[in-house]
Amino acid sequence: MEKKQKRLYTRIIILVVLVAAIAYTVYNTAHKDDIQLLKVGDDAPNFSLVDLNGKTHKLSDYKGQGVLLNFWGTWCKPCKREMPAINNQYKQFKGQGVQILGINIAQSNLEVSSYADKLGVEFPIAIDKTKSVMRAYNVDPLPTTVLIDKNGKIVKFITGEMTETDIQKYLTSIKP
Repeated sequence: MEKKQKRLYTRIIILVVLVAAIAYTVYNTAHKDDIQLLKVGDDAPNFSLVDLNGKTHKLSDYKGQGVLLNFWGTWCKPCKREMPAINNQYKQFKGQGVQILGINIAQSNLEVSSYADKLGVEFPIAIDKTKSVMRAYNVDPLPTTVLIDKNGKIVKFITGEMTETDIQKYLTSIKP
């Protein structure tokens, strides 16, 4: 009798988990259209993030300049490979009306700062602790880069790793 009871409880638990998974899938599918997808030509959503040095970065503060937003994580191998190339181009375009902001996705300050120090990153890096900026820009997968022109309009979305030549071309295209 005890074996039958255990089997019954196991089946009930499995059934509850399956029903919950199906309900979750149906709910997400029904509300998937609620997400506002950004496209080229749209106004870039404004945000405010604090970088590793404590400076606040608001997209609206960069009006009149081209902006490259690079969303990344320390676990992301393509992110790590493109980081030195972004840094090199940051040094080339610094002071030419083009801003680069690295946006880490919800990792600790210590983890991100030691990673950036190890790679010698000089451009500002902010941490999107609540993933609100990531959601606003519909970022998936990492790395994702968003190019924004001097008028605050989205020019291009790049998903995946960029080469240094690509980065140079993109920065030139958003230079005012």
